[in-house]
Amino acid sequence: MNYDKSFRRRWLSLFVENRIGVLARISGLLSGKSYNIHSLTVGETQDTAISRMTVCLDADDKTYEQIKKQLNRSVEVIKVLDITDANIRSKEVMFIKVKGITEKERAELFQMAAAFKFRIMDMDRSSLLIEAVRTEKRNDSILKVLNERFKNIEVVRGGPVAIESISMQDR
Repeated sequence: MNYDKSFRRRWLSLFVENRIGVLARISGLLSGKSYNIHSLTVGETQDTAISRMTVCLDADDKTYEQIKKQLNRSVEVIKVLDITDANIRSKEVMFIKVKGITEKERAELFQMAAAFKFRIMDMDRSSLLIEAVRTEKRNDSILKVLNERFKNIEVVRGGPVAIESISMQDR
């Protein structure tokens, strides 16, 4: 089997009009062409008329160029930035609810919180709610450990957001 080495993870930062339906049109444009979206996050910028989308996707060079051209032609898109090869800062919000735990397991989770640098946001006698705002890879590591240790967990991930670094930083 020939493996296309140009097929890799790509990052786009889009500045779009902050209007009803724009997110649906952009995500529809991407999914309608069967592009493999890894994550898509969106939020207002300092200008409430503009939103910034962070799109992470897997594509080869040719497909990626097509995506950028299609997005640039979209009326609602103000600016398309390819930040794939840029030095970026990226974080993802992840919530994990660990249910049905004992007091001993709760103590273990508090120790893990200190080691992994996540926060305990809420708890009751048998459950704990964890918030981890880390890189995607670090959140993956936290989740792997928790999945190995605890059987009854619920996970919500917000998808990574990214911005170009001011200084040289790792992703």
